[in-house]
Amino acid sequence: MRYRLDLVLKPAEGALTRVIGMAERRGFTPQAISGEPAAGDGRWRLQLVVDGNRPPETLRLQMQKIYDCESVVITALETVEAAT
Repeated sequence: MRYRLDLVLKPAEGALTRVIGMAERRGFTPQAISGEPAAGDGRWRLQLVVDGNRPPETLRLQMQKIYDCESVVITALETVEAAT
């Protein structure tokens, strides 16, 4: 299943590495990442698309434990299956 994580991060050295590493350690494979600084508040807005067979709630709870992560919302994305 494919999921999109919408994260708000504090701007700290290694924050992105911690987020990606956490996803991989919990059995999710990062597929795409995009982000930008938030206007005026100094935070980063990040979207991370991952694939995985584990429950997404597991990943959300672990992401919230990262001290750089202020919020995380996970959205299930439709998967496109190849036509045979």
